[in-house]
Amino acid sequence: MKRPAWKHRGILPGFWPAFSYSVLYLTLIVLIPLSAVFLRAATAGWPRMWRTISSPRVVAAFKVSFGASLAAALASVAIGFVIAWAIVRYEFPGKSIVDALVDIPFALPTAVAGISLTTLYAPNGWLGRWLEPFGIKVAFTPLGIVIALIFIGLPFVIRSLQPVLEDADHEVEEAAFSLGARRWQVFRLVLFPAIRPALLTGFALAFARGLGEYGSVVFISGNLPMKTEIAPLLIIAKLEQYDYAGATAIAVAMLLASFLMLLAVNIVQGRSRRFTETGLS
Repeated sequence: MKRPAWKHRGILPGFWPAFSYSVLYLTLIVLIPLSAVFLRAATAGWPRMWRTISSPRVVAAFKVSFGASLAAALASVAIGFVIAWAIVRYEFPGKSIVDALVDIPFALPTAVAGISLTTLYAPNGWLGRWLEPFGIKVAFTPLGIVIALIFIGLPFVIRSLQPVLEDADHEVEEAAFSLGARRWQVFRLVLFPAIRPALLTGFALAFARGLGEYGSVVFISGNLPMKTEIAPLLIIAKLEQYDYAGATAIAVAMLLASFLMLLAVNIVQGRSRRFTETGLS
């Protein structure tokens, strides 16, 4: 008879000490601060909270934040897969340098990233001046926000995919080729089911990071109300005006929306993982 997971022996202390420590950590670091946000918003009254988050300017900021984060996360998944594939499957000069450059957005201050991107894509910037004659405007537009969020979200996708691609069995792909499968069939039927959970993880991380990003976006967005203004900027603006109720109302709305989005992604990821394990067994 198989023993329950909480009865297994391990190097670390048993289930209950580890579980108690985890609950204590989550309570102190996560639950209490989040509860304070909800309580602060509740003390202001739900009617006032609804008036704040339903105002046209806040709704427009929500659309910009969620829309740009979603677009950037999807683009990061496509671009990140190609980069992770090249790093894992091919040998080329400077591979270690490319692999190290992937982590630059993790270490680079977000404000520096925002200033650098604005310098590049401004109408008189190094790249913007070449795009301007074609009518392509990047800086101070939603496109600039998406590019900034791709810059900071791409490493999450690459680092989520790399270990999965490294552990993938090449012999299964070669067997599919030997049986007459085409490249698209091998990708769709063999490779994609194995990397799908990692893709969803990278997407969720990139989306969550982009949703709360401030430093790299505030410069390149231009902060035009109703056009390129992001929700985190509104929170900062209301805090500067000592409108704590308004700031917490926007924060609660973003928190709930992002939690529901991430919960849906995690549910799909869990079902995908179970389906993959069932298929392999």
